Amino acid sequence: MKKIFLLLIVASISANAQTAGRSGLSFLKLGFGARNVAMSDLGVIGANDLTALNYNPSLLAVDQKTQLSFTHNSLFDGLASEMFAGSFQLFGLPFAVGVNTTTINDIEVRTKPGDAESTFGAHYFYASLSTGFNISENIFAGGTIKYLYENIFSDDATGLGFDIGASYKNVIENLSVGASIRNFGSMNNLRNEATKLPADLRLGAEYKFEMPESKFNVIAIGGLQKYTDTDDTHFHIGAEVTYNNIFSLRGGYVTGYDSKNLSAGFGVLWKNINLDYAYTPVNYSLGDYHIISIMYTFNN
Repeated sequence: MKKIFLLLIVASISANAQTAGRSGLSFLKLGFGARNVAMSDLGVIGANDLTALNYNPSLLAVDQKTQLSFTHNSLFDGLASEMFAGSFQLFGLPFAVGVNTTTINDIEVRTKPGDAESTFGAHYFYASLSTGFNISENIFAGGTIKYLYENIFSDDATGLGFDIGASYKNVIENLSVGASIRNFGSMNNLRNEATKLPADLRLGAEYKFEMPESKFNVIAIGGLQKYTDTDDTHFHIGAEVTYNNIFSLRGGYVTGYDSKNLSAGFGVLWKNINLDYAYTPVNYSLGDYHIISIMYTFNN
């Protein structure tokens, strides 16, 4: 049954299966960084490291760090996604590069009842370059360009995608806001028709609760996500509680999905290494999401 569901996923992101108002390349909707996913996967604000390249590249200019990161997403049976990224300084600007590879293996080919006649895979890839810069003391902007590739059975296609974002730090004390438009661009034809990118608009706010008398830090986020070519709208809320800048607990909630809404996770900081985990339960016995991230921050 799970393989049949995966086949339906592939069909939904195949150009031959698209209809007006639909989009494909669903791997571009996957989150980056277990911390972001655990906090409802909003990311347009609150992504305080190089994982911002996936949500709002302007945030790269807020905290300019040199980092390396790897995220493993274990999703439905046979579906896995890996994300590699690095950030650095060049010409006085922060840059980040990202590479994503997503694969669905062992999809069965059947034309009649009985054993499968063969199997095939679907493969997706992108490589991205992002940067951010200051517009004024507390206002930042940024952009991302992505090279996209998709391969389904014997057909493949390439294309370009773009993200732009902005953020305003400390609109009032401890309150920051962000906005981004992601995944606008185009693909070459996949056999007969080009796949549409899942473009979306995100708006969000982050509030940091100061607790100077304790060793706890608390961050709350909330926001809106709207896909531009569909009626899909999602509201996100999330929170993180950190003790002594070493251990964090996180949780989130997102509306508008039939199969999921809750998320949770934790993080540990040891010297310059962040280890994070996120868990999202999924309905209909499809298999829950498990996301693991590791990040190293260099001393500047």
